[in-house]
Amino acid sequence: MQKSLDLKLSRILADSSCRDFILADAKDADMAFGLAAPGRSPEHYAHEARFRNMAEYRQLMRDIVHQGLVDIMLMSASSNELLTIQEQLFDNSHVTPAVRANDTTDIWLASGSGRYTAQPSRPFRTATIDHIMCGKLECAAGERRLGADLGLYSCTFNNDTERDRETLEAYRTFRLEAESKGFRHFLEVFAPNAPGEHPPKDVGRFVNDHIVRALAGVTRSGRPIFLKIPYFGPAAMEALAAYDRTVVVGILGGSSGTTYDAFHMLWEAKKYGARVALYGRKINSAEDQLTFVKYLRAVADDQIGPDEAVRAYHSDVRKLGIEPYRSLEEDMQLTATITSYGGSGPAVKAKPAAAAAAPSDGFVKEPDFSKMSPAEKAQWNMQRWKRIIG
Repeated sequence: MQKSLDLKLSRILADSSCRDFILADAKDADMAFGLAAPGRSPEHYAHEARFRNMAEYRQLMRDIVHQGLVDIMLMSASSNELLTIQEQLFDNSHVTPAVRANDTTDIWLASGSGRYTAQPSRPFRTATIDHIMCGKLECAAGERRLGADLGLYSCTFNNDTERDRETLEAYRTFRLEAESKGFRHFLEVFAPNAPGEHPPKDVGRFVNDHIVRALAGVTRSGRPIFLKIPYFGPAAMEALAAYDRTVVVGILGGSSGTTYDAFHMLWEAKKYGARVALYGRKINSAEDQLTFVKYLRAVADDQIGPDEAVRAYHSDVRKLGIEPYRSLEEDMQLTATITSYGGSGPAVKAKPAAAAAAPSDGFVKEPDFSKMSPAEKAQWNMQRWKRIIG
């Protein structure tokens, strides 16, 4: 079956004004969070650390693939072996299987360690391309189609010459192997996790510049099919999306936050040029994941605005007999989302969505960016985040 990812990428690259949007469920958290990776069990009690197990986590992957509203299911290599190779879950689905192809040290989040995320990211790969593609050390002729042919490769730059060179060299090694084996990838670039005494003053510009620099020497055959980056706001997104129309830009969801956080981030990022969203914790923390994905898809496809989607989501989960974690008023708050796996953000004073919204349509009031200089856009974006985090 033809994959929706391939169709949408083709249309987006052919027409920069195309409104197609690629949605991914990132269920690769077992590469990062240990026992907590599958998320909190619906049967947990207050103050009880009761988590789903991997069988439950993988059943949610099956359910979302069968629902058919996402374009990509991102997994660990072990989940891919079971679902893609053994069960052939994706054979008759338009959903594309993908695997986290590397696990840099800044996503090593074993409970109680508290050290890895405070140290500069180091490149590392548990999975191999052959294990992703066929489930074993070396794939024989014709076996590479058994598993996934798409992987996520992650980089974190820390404004440190030696560490960043090491990161780039590891990425080059991966790229060359991937190209030789017909393995596609998309590139994730995090904000610096431990820049020490030299943190960049403008993190969005720092990440954008490193992406552009990292890909400038890479020809089409070795390039990522799209990017996955933190959403740093309208100015940073617009600048990167407009820089090179052959590079499709996507966002990562970050920490769970409120339902409004999830829907509004996707809506706003698309408005300023994003064409992909990969949500992991935001989906996994939802009261009902299938209902949450239904409204993510509706927002992504311009069928509904983020505020209306939150209200509809609350209505639907109550009809299912599920009590929302927050009241509707609380879930309509816009809060600051932590975009790294292990980072910690500032104390956030949540504000009602209505406080920052236009009365006519419920969306955030913004100037006409087409009439602003780059400096004015950057200044407006900085002031925006100051208002949000108060």
